[in-house]
Formats: sequence, structure tokens, C-alpha cells
Amino acid sequence: MAQESDDVLRAAQDWATAGRGVALATVVETWGSAPRPAGSHLAIDDSGNFLGSVSGGCVEGAVVEEAQQVIADGRARTLEFGVADETAWRVGLSCGGRIRVHVERLDT
Repeated sequence: MAQESDDVLRAAQDWATAGRGVALATVVETWGSAPRPAGSHLAIDDSGNFLGSVSGGCVEGAVVEEAQQVIADGRARTLEFGVADETAWRVGLSCGGRIRVHVERLDT
């Protein structure tokens, strides 16, 4: 996992240095069954390209969409997905877990 995380962080930094708008999503908490552990990263650029993983499936699609807003307005957000949340089924979390993901824009 450390190597994968380093690759995602390095790519995010390279994208930002190249002038692309970039957001970094990080799993900050998990409860119950969660596909990725805390500390997992997903880098997203302003064209919708991404690298890494914070959950898989529809959750990542929702995080990528939110990251586009973070890149545009610069305001970090913390997102929560889980079975207790009405968005759980919409994003594919039917396994009983919850995750919290922090999304922030990277500036050079």
C-alpha cells in the first residue's frame, strides 16, 4: 500500500506542477466493512482523470464529481458514505460499512 500511495501522491504533485487543477481525496475514517483503509488516496485532475482508490464503484464516481467542485472553488469538503446514509444505496455501499473521505485542492 505504501508504494501505491506514494505513486498517487507523486502523480498529484506532478499534475499540479504541470499546471493542471488537482484535488486529492483521502479516506480519513472507516467503520465496519470498507473496501479501502484509512489513508488511501485518489488524485483527480480538472479533466476528470484520476489515479488511486478510496472505495471503488460508484463511491469513487461521486468523489470524482465532488473533486471537480473542490478544484473549481478551492473549498475542501469531507464526504461520508454508508448504509446509515440515504446515499448508501445510490453509491453502492450495501455491505454495512461507512467511510469518510476528505477532498482538498492541491495548489503549487
